[in-house]
Amino acid sequence: MNYPSRLIEEAVSEISRLPGIGKKTALRLALHLLKREEEQTRSLSEALVNMRTKTTYCVKCHNIADDRHCNICTNPRRDQSIICVVVDTRDVLAIESTNQYKGLYHVLGGIISPLEGIGPADLNIDSLVARVEYKGEEDAVNEVILALSPTMEGDTTAFYLQKKLRTTGIKMSTIARGVPIGGDLEYADEITLGRSIVSRVAYD
Repeated sequence: MNYPSRLIEEAVSEISRLPGIGKKTALRLALHLLKREEEQTRSLSEALVNMRTKTTYCVKCHNIADDRHCNICTNPRRDQSIICVVVDTRDVLAIESTNQYKGLYHVLGGIISPLEGIGPADLNIDSLVARVEYKGEEDAVNEVILALSPTMEGDTTAFYLQKKLRTTGIKMSTIARGVPIGGDLEYADEITLGRSIVSRVAYD
């Protein structure tokens, strides 16, 4: 495609790097921004830079945060005795959208996948074990929910976590398999995902 401007071409090239956005959509977005007030484009640019440079991760659960602790871990209305283990922040957002879960989370930051060279040491597993083993009066954990995608890698990770936490005597459960086998949590509809949390079963 012959672009009318090198600057437009550069903008289209960068925008099209985003997942799910092709060249035509990128061009449409670039032309839209070109027509808007300069201040709006500047605000968008600053918001993206701030997101990239200032976003951090919760020291407790590893969810995306603005400070040392995320707004879920610091919410006094959340049930501190339950931890829902997920792969990444997208799963937290998917579960939160159901309004069916009021406990805390623990983001692994990935999933065990030998083919991709990802092992237990690459994930936030040690900090999960430490949270479960902590026996403070206010923060004692009574249950761990394994909300991992029902794939081979997800089952492998769940089995490993079950072995690591077995000696703690903690109650362990997994979301009901209303989520299709081989599917990802972020693509499950809210009703199905919500029911799978409510109808969780003991993990054995």
